[in-house]
Amino acid sequence: MTLGTNQSRTVDPLPDKRFQRLLLRWFDRHKRDLPWRRAPDPYRVWLSEIMLQQTRVAAVVEHYEKFLKRFPTVRRLAAAREASVLAAWSGLGYYRRARMLHAAARKVVREYDSTFPGNASELRALPGVGRYTAAAIASIVFNEPVAVVDGNVERVLGRLEGKRIEGERLWQRAQAWLSRERPGDFNQALMELGATVCTPRQPRCLLCPVSRLCATRGELASNSKPLRQKKRQSCYALDQRNGSIFLVQRSSTASLMPRMWELPELTDPNGRDARLTLRHSITDTDYRVRVVDGPAGAEAVGRWVVVSGLTKLPLTGLTRKILRAARII
Repeated sequence: MTLGTNQSRTVDPLPDKRFQRLLLRWFDRHKRDLPWRRAPDPYRVWLSEIMLQQTRVAAVVEHYEKFLKRFPTVRRLAAAREASVLAAWSGLGYYRRARMLHAAARKVVREYDSTFPGNASELRALPGVGRYTAAAIASIVFNEPVAVVDGNVERVLGRLEGKRIEGERLWQRAQAWLSRERPGDFNQALMELGATVCTPRQPRCLLCPVSRLCATRGELASNSKPLRQKKRQSCYALDQRNGSIFLVQRSSTASLMPRMWELPELTDPNGRDARLTLRHSITDTDYRVRVVDGPAGAEAVGRWVVVSGLTKLPLTGLTRKILRAARII
């Protein structure tokens, strides 16, 4: 039977095998020296992938080795108190990731005898591990030929093929391009290309190792609109006494950062001059933060914490930023 014009369908082109060779050769020569790449065992790769969710690589590098020094094995992480894990995570934000990390560590120890599952399907049973994270761990550590898809991969493949690719079809195309011989290196190389060369704005096409195979040379326009940030103002009290700081704890039912410690917020600073002013962004909100010296008021319920013990508490990222700016930590 012959298909009519309206019944015809587009067949995706077969991937060019030269792409794999050129990309992997470039990656071998130019990959960034990142600490989790030096010893690709499942615990270290899993930890890095959870940290990298919604966080820049530069920020993760700063925290990764400190966290690893405190919790060098999955057993040590599983045995720790949640408050200790949150304290070590402080500064990375999105604290639900830390709670899921802790829960997953306990599950690995309890149900898998401290040995991580060896394939993407089983890895997805761990708290906080989705399709992307499971594929990243399985391919990098266990050499399973399963593709990853993140924003970098979506952009590179879209430009490479000259069209937007979305949803399940994007995963299928990523799988079609994947190197079966070196799946972990290929996945990392594709993401590295998107992060350092095939960037969202002003891609560096002259430095791209696969530009001759690219359909658009970076000219595929983006569908997404820039996120418009809301502007907010807030004020916090920095109350110091006898080498201690007064802090309050967020409710366990708070929608953001439950049970985290912070400086008390003031609704009325009573004309007090700001000791310091800083900017702080959370997702779609840009805060102008004022910090004043003195007590928060009788209604504030909290506790005094000695300065030397501040780093042991799970502080909010903003509180840590303020204490650093005030040269207290």
